[in-house]
Amino acid sequence: MQPRASRTEVRGHHATAIKIRIAAPPVDGAANTELVRFLAKTLGVPKSAVTIVAGQGGRTKHVRVDGFTATEVETRLLA
Repeated sequence: MQPRASRTEVRGHHATAIKIRIAAPPVDGAANTELVRFLAKTLGVPKSAVTIVAGQGGRTKHVRVDGFTATEVETRLLA
C-alpha cells in the first residue's frame, strides 16, 4: 500500500503482493479506512466483509475478504 497518492487505485503486482495506492495519509488510521472502503467498493461487498488481519501500522498488509478466496480477490482487483 502506498499512502498519500494522488488517487486511490490498484497499480498491479509488486513481487508477491498487489500494490494499491491510497489517497489518504497514514495518520490516525485514515489510510487503513480508505483501503477497506476501496476494496469493499471494488469487490462489491460491504465494508464489514473486509478485514486487515496483519500490518495495520505498516505498508504491507494482509487482508481477508469474507466470501472470497485470495485468487478471486486477486483476479477481481487486477481485472
